[in-house]
Amino acid sequence: MFATPCPFNFMSRCPWISIALFLMLTPFSQSAAAATRDQLIEGAKKEGEIVLYASMNVEEANAMIARFQAKYPFVKVKFNRAGNEKLLTKLFAEARAKGSFADAIQTLGFSMYTLRKKQMLGHYLSPENSFYPREFKDEGYWTTVYTNPYATAYNPKLVGKDHVPRGYDDLLKPMWQGKMLLEPTKVDWFAGVLQIMGKEKGLGYMRDLAKQDLMHRTGHELLAQLIAAGEASIDVNIPAPSVDRLKRRGAPIEWVAFPPAPATMVAIGITSQPQHPNAARLYVDFALSNEGQKILADMGRYLARSEFMKDQAAKAKGLQIVPVNPESGEHLEEYTKTMRNIFGH
Repeated sequence: MFATPCPFNFMSRCPWISIALFLMLTPFSQSAAAATRDQLIEGAKKEGEIVLYASMNVEEANAMIARFQAKYPFVKVKFNRAGNEKLLTKLFAEARAKGSFADAIQTLGFSMYTLRKKQMLGHYLSPENSFYPREFKDEGYWTTVYTNPYATAYNPKLVGKDHVPRGYDDLLKPMWQGKMLLEPTKVDWFAGVLQIMGKEKGLGYMRDLAKQDLMHRTGHELLAQLIAAGEASIDVNIPAPSVDRLKRRGAPIEWVAFPPAPATMVAIGITSQPQHPNAARLYVDFALSNEGQKILADMGRYLARSEFMKDQAAKAKGLQIVPVNPESGEHLEEYTKTMRNIFGH
């Protein structure tokens, strides 16, 4: 218990003192954890609801909420969905009006970083915290619920096995001139590639890529459909789940992720002034738990929880991801301008 032994061997002579000291110095016993959990549930019962602001798609949100409410029928989830930018605008407007309606927030890591910086997130260390690597969380403020790894999609009818690109430089080959799609608004992908390569090398790569006469389109689902329909051979920057969804319906489309692949984080946390703090904590715990994560895994999401990361790396072609630094969100305007200048969108 102590770095140096007691010179008088006092504790060995008085074992009851040793036991007492152990109990006093143990910060969080199992019984304390159980008591805290019971208190959380009792508090949530009294609150009766949680207001969740999230940018996740409706199908996934409904699945998560249904399971949560089946597990905790005494808590009703009021779900407010909006795109990432609209969600931030709404939260900032409420803050200016000195009124906060959200209890928990789930959105992009860039936005969670901004909310944390503006002191709009509350501190809560979930008991699920230890299952998440440190690069996927701002400990005690937000934790990644799932990731969106960027991949390169291709039509296997147009791209032979021997020609499937295996690295970033493969996309610069003359054979792909005029045969590739790019979504020019994906600033998070742009920032992620620069993070992986280094700024100067990354910018040089982007300029070389722009010389490939890329076709510009927007919308993940549209891009995946165009590749499957043979409108182009390759899509440079698409989230892997968008390809997976279409592939499950039998479409001729595959993806490959160059190691390492940039991945955006979608994270969850509680607000700094939740009206239903116990219910909010209970929902965050559920979303990060093995049970909650399995729902998302079954729906094709890529996860940051340790045991799921190991499984998905084995199943998803050895996928290696690097989370895009959420601090990049402070430079999105700069990245947007640079990306537009390079790709001419």
